[in-house]
Amino acid sequence: MQNRRKFIKNSLLTIAGTGLTGKYYVSSGNISGFKHDKFICRALGKTDIKLPIVSMGTASTNNPALIKSALDKGIKLLATAGAYQNGNNEKMIGTIIKEMPRDSFILLTNSFDINWIDTTTGTLNSDFNQDLLLKNVEASLSRLGLEYVDIFIQPFTARRESVFHEPALKTMESIKLKGLSRYIGIATHRYEPEAIRAAVDTGIYDVVMTSYNFLKTNLEELNDAIRYAAESGLGIIAMKTMAGAFWDKERAKPINTRAALKWVLQNENIHTSVPDCTTFDQLSQDLGIMSDLKLTEEEMKDLVSPSGEPVSGLYCQQCGECLPQCPYGVDIPTLMRSYMYAFGYHNLPLAKLTLTTTGLKGNPCSGCKTCDIRCKMGFNIREKIQDISRINFLNVINSKTIYF
Repeated sequence: MQNRRKFIKNSLLTIAGTGLTGKYYVSSGNISGFKHDKFICRALGKTDIKLPIVSMGTASTNNPALIKSALDKGIKLLATAGAYQNGNNEKMIGTIIKEMPRDSFILLTNSFDINWIDTTTGTLNSDFNQDLLLKNVEASLSRLGLEYVDIFIQPFTARRESVFHEPALKTMESIKLKGLSRYIGIATHRYEPEAIRAAVDTGIYDVVMTSYNFLKTNLEELNDAIRYAAESGLGIIAMKTMAGAFWDKERAKPINTRAALKWVLQNENIHTSVPDCTTFDQLSQDLGIMSDLKLTEEEMKDLVSPSGEPVSGLYCQQCGECLPQCPYGVDIPTLMRSYMYAFGYHNLPLAKLTLTTTGLKGNPCSGCKTCDIRCKMGFNIREKIQDISRINFLNVINSKTIYF
């Protein structure tokens, strides 16, 4: 395994080599609703949307005051989903924006039923229902109190066939043609380069939301795909930018999230990012980054893990190499993502929501005396699954106090 410092240095040089060009710096004074004249803003592909380089993921917050403050201080785009907090996240946002001018904010959401998605393959299963999706979109709009959203996303795309899934593709196109969303796009956690290129090749998508952070091991291929999409006119939104937020499940070794987000935004083809924001301190940090992207030498050092190896104990690459190794077909990548939500982000509702896609009822490893799966990142798969299984059990018995 290559030296950690060399890994980080090479990764950053890969991104910085193209440079930050002037065409991506947009004066915030030309954009309605911005309160800060020094924010770095970028055009979202060929859409008519220009955004600060940091937007707001809302999955982990139920604090309307925080979201209202973010909009007041210059955050433009809010990223939500119909599944977040069982629709209550959209309802909360709806109460905040109902008195605001429609051109003062940008709304991104999705209303796909998570049970339609086979997360082991990244494809839609036979339960996908076009009519129900359209009804779900209408339900999201009702909760938000809007006639349309700005961006509607198909989540969890991975393989090319999931992006080209004909019934979903036709429904996504109809969502735009019916005026329910101004723009449409995909979100991808796994096999991102394949999904991103497929989104371009469909000829109908406007936006791609992709996982992207300093720990990604497929950066060269991922950067090529992102460049291909950006040059084709698609807007690029980065998620999973914090790589788990901590190096360890005990949360004793935090990742420098300021440095991690700055690192992401060195790439001129990333037009904005949607880190989850749950505290006013995090909001203040995000606002500060929007006017100063310079990575200090100390911040670069902070992107080196305490162990010296290019791995976080919380961030799974979602490479899928573990899947054929498991004789019982356990959806390990999805369990690992749930593990990150639970132990890294302390977001038990999102961890539980993610677990539902696997059908996990107990500990799937209980029948195995040993585990022969070899994770290329060195994860102890069995141990992590046991941990997340216990979390799932606790969530069930405490269902009266933990809301999903």
